[in-house]
Amino acid sequence: MHFTPTVERLSSVVPFVGPETQERARGRKFRARIGANESVFGPSPRAVEAMQQAATEVWKYADPENHDLKQALAAFHGVGPQNIVVGEGIDGLLGYTVRLCVDPGVAVATSLGAYPTFNFHVTGYGGCLALAPYRDDREDPAALIELATREAARLIFFANPDNPMASCWDAGTVQWLIDNVPEGSVLCLDEAYSEFAPPGTTPAIDISNPQVLRFRTFSKAHGMAGARIGYAIGEAELIKSFDKIRNHFGVNRIAQVGALASLQDTAHLAGVVAQVAAARARIATIALANRLRPLPSAANFVAIDCCNDGAFARRVLSELIARDVFVRMPGVSPLDRCIRVSAGLPSDLDVFEEALPQALRAAAGRRP
Repeated sequence: MHFTPTVERLSSVVPFVGPETQERARGRKFRARIGANESVFGPSPRAVEAMQQAATEVWKYADPENHDLKQALAAFHGVGPQNIVVGEGIDGLLGYTVRLCVDPGVAVATSLGAYPTFNFHVTGYGGCLALAPYRDDREDPAALIELATREAARLIFFANPDNPMASCWDAGTVQWLIDNVPEGSVLCLDEAYSEFAPPGTTPAIDISNPQVLRFRTFSKAHGMAGARIGYAIGEAELIKSFDKIRNHFGVNRIAQVGALASLQDTAHLAGVVAQVAAARARIATIALANRLRPLPSAANFVAIDCCNDGAFARRVLSELIARDVFVRMPGVSPLDRCIRVSAGLPSDLDVFEEALPQALRAAAGRRP
């Protein structure tokens, strides 16, 4: 088998090892699945009903134009349908964006420890990652602009709120970042968690700017992670360019119908946001009760500082998994001193509250 030179140089890695993979290896299910930033509160009942009805017509191909959903999204955001591209979640759209813009050897700027799937796409197309460190557990806008300018980066990746730390910047700072994108660069602004962020976090959408793509998803607040559907907002010609390379039948029919129904159920969305806020507060309380430090969160998860080094945090994570609690953690220092716990149902957090002190004692080598 002959692969491209780019692929030949790559190792076979998966950005995220799923809980199902871990369950198969362990031979049993998790008691609490609170590691993938899924919405355990579920999708809108309207979306479920719409998807159930759509299942009877799954023999049909999906609308390759995503017409109805694009029209609804355009009305929701006050833009034109020509400013919306729908794709297989933000992950799929990031892959298309990299394919559009990155040749082998081209630099791409991102933060060290930021969303690994973006890096996966960049390296898969032969791009070169230029990395700026986090500052005070947040991505550093000024450092990213300086790096992108110096390296002539074709793309800049920035998430607000951020994964894996759940931190955020105010809209004014993000607007400064947008205003200072160097010539020849496009900013990929990942706003997957924007529904959970405090007011004043998200700057106004400007569809006249061809150097910005705003990414949104139905995976988080809408509770449709398994449907794989998201969208990007941008200047019309930039959005049109996705038609050159996207999988036109990539977004399935059931997902399109479900997303459209979910978008219209604003009451359900508000309820999810409230439940997430309550879960974040309880996660913080559990962390403090165990002498750990919960970081401020603008997302649907909480990063918990284990007040030690990365090796200790990995032991804590391993001990939680051994107690059937699925959580994750950042991958690089100094962020990896933390574990990351998704907002869960009260029953999920009961399990976490029981398991955390046990995991901490075991990680420290102490008996109960």
